[in-house]
Amino acid sequence: MRILITNDDGINAPGLVTLHAIATEIAGPGGEVWTVAPAFEQSGVGHCISYTHPTMIAQLSDRRYAAEGSPADCVLAGLYDVMAKSKPDLVLSGVNRGNNAAENVMYSGTIGGAMEAALQGVPAIALSQFFGPGNARLSDPFAAASVHGAATIRTLLDRAPWQGGEYRLFYNVNFPPVPAAGVKGLAVTRQGFRRNTAFGIEAQISPSGRRFLWVTGGPQDERTGPGTDAEANLDGYISVTPMRADLTAHDALDLVRESIA
Repeated sequence: MRILITNDDGINAPGLVTLHAIATEIAGPGGEVWTVAPAFEQSGVGHCISYTHPTMIAQLSDRRYAAEGSPADCVLAGLYDVMAKSKPDLVLSGVNRGNNAAENVMYSGTIGGAMEAALQGVPAIALSQFFGPGNARLSDPFAAASVHGAATIRTLLDRAPWQGGEYRLFYNVNFPPVPAAGVKGLAVTRQGFRRNTAFGIEAQISPSGRRFLWVTGGPQDERTGPGTDAEANLDGYISVTPMRADLTAHDALDLVRESIA
C-alpha cells in the first residue's frame, strides 16, 4: 500500500512522527509512506488552499517533503506533483496535537487535509490526540494514538463504508486523553457541540504601543452528550466519526421549502 501522510502542526511535529510509524505498519514491508507536510505550523487553517499565490516545496529526504502551504495544499502537492506518477491508496492526516472533536472540526487543518483527499477521490482519515490531565504529562502524550492507531485504521479500511453519495466519505478519529492502557475501545459517534466553549479575541498592547489581537480558546473538557465525539473521548473511547464535505443542512431543507414557497 502507498500512503501519503500530512498534518497541520508542521513537518517537525511529534505527532507526525507517530503517524509515520502508524502508516509504516499499515503499508507493510512492500509498501511506501510518503510525507508532504507544512513547512510551518498551520493549525486552525481549516480547508484553506493557497489559491492566489504559489506554494514552495522542498524535498528534505527520501519520500519526505515540506511545503509552504496548508494541509490541503500539501495533499494537492502530494497527489499532483510528488506522487503524480503513482497516486496513494490512502491519505492520513495528523496525528494532531489536541482534539479535533465537536466545533474544533470546523477550524481544523488536520480535517482539511483529509477532506481534500476525499474530494480528490482518495480514501482519507484524520487522526487527533485529545490532550488532558490523563496524558498531557506522560513521556509520550501520543501513546494512545501510537498503540491503537494502526488497529483503528485497519478496522476502518476492512469494515467501514467508503463510497456512497456525491461527496466521498472520510473519517475523523480522535484518541482519548488517557494512557494507552486506559483506552476502552471504539465508539462510532456524531460531531458534538460544546455549548460553553467558543473562540474569542484578547487584545494586547506591545512594548512599541501597537495593538495586537490574540485568538483565545475555551475549555476542552466540556461534555457534548451521548453519542458524540468529545463525550466518547472524555469517557476513554476512540471516537470514529464519518464525515463528508457537504455542508447542506439536509434536515432543514423541507422546512425551508415550506417557509419560502
